[in-house]
Amino acid sequence: MDRATFFSPQAGRKVDAPLRTKSRFGIGDVVRHKVFDFRGVVFDIDPVFANSEEWYESIPQEVRPHREQPFYHLLAENGDSSYVAYVSQQNLLSDGEAGPIDHPSVAELFEDFDGGRYRLRRSLTH
Repeated sequence: MDRATFFSPQAGRKVDAPLRTKSRFGIGDVVRHKVFDFRGVVFDIDPVFANSEEWYESIPQEVRPHREQPFYHLLAENGDSSYVAYVSQQNLLSDGEAGPIDHPSVAELFEDFDGGRYRLRRSLTH
């Protein structure tokens, strides 16, 4: 399998990844976690795990996701707070039909919520 290297600011290092990965979700998609009670909107995607080793090792081994899958950066919310989450593809489900996200940073990155997803601000696409 052909591979490429990209720099991960979260990990502070270069990360080796397959040239092709299949991401199930795109920027602006609204998702929810399969296990934990939170929803979010995707604002960035890593083709494989690209966070710190400490972060990865802090996940209990019995529920630790494999590294060779897309990981999503989310503007996330639960009943108590808003935050940024980093979640593996295997732990996410589409949730656009449940409506928009009420995260305070959504308006900085996205325009309207339409058809179960957000449109990236035009000023960020050029």
